[in-house]
Amino acid sequence: MELTTKTSWLILAFVVHGAPAAVLFAPKLIERLYGIEASGDLGVLLVHRGALFFAVLAVAVLAAFDPSARKAASVVVGISMIGYLAVYGLAGFPEGPLRPIALVDTTGLIPLAIVTYQAWSS
Repeated sequence: MELTTKTSWLILAFVVHGAPAAVLFAPKLIERLYGIEASGDLGVLLVHRGALFFAVLAVAVLAAFDPSARKAASVVVGISMIGYLAVYGLAGFPEGPLRPIALVDTTGLIPLAIVTYQAWSS
């Protein structure tokens, strides 16, 4: 079970949160990921969003290797993913560049359920 748990944490870190975190280091990705120009105020906010996603990625990696971090990490990662899905749903499930994010987060609910169950049941 520990291998499944570690793998799930790493999926949550790199598959779910990796691309948005990469914007911190490569702001040009903003245009490809979100269809928005990287310059200007909105670009700055999206780079900052990349920094926040890098923090989520880091806590998920920490949780993969430090079981004592898993409860808190499951809350942080859960808020990130479920929060986005809720906002996306409230916006009417829009088409365009936001849909792939929702699909990745929806698929990521499976490893999130695994790690959350493991963290809170032990």
